[in-house]
Amino acid sequence: MPSTVRTLKLPSGEAVPVLGQGTWKMGEDRRRRADEVTALKLGLDLGIPLIDTAEM
Repeated sequence: MPSTVRTLKLPSGEAVPVLGQGTWKMGEDRRRRADEVTALKLGLDLGIPLIDTAEM
């Protein structure tokens, strides 16, 4: 059951979640791939659609 995530309204009118998932360091170790994919899917299932993929 997805939970409700608080959002912030941008000047454009679009609402974005105030909480997101970061992917920094993900994909660097093949042995952790399944766990990383599972973590991202869980976040989506819990109602966190924002995934930050920006490089540091």
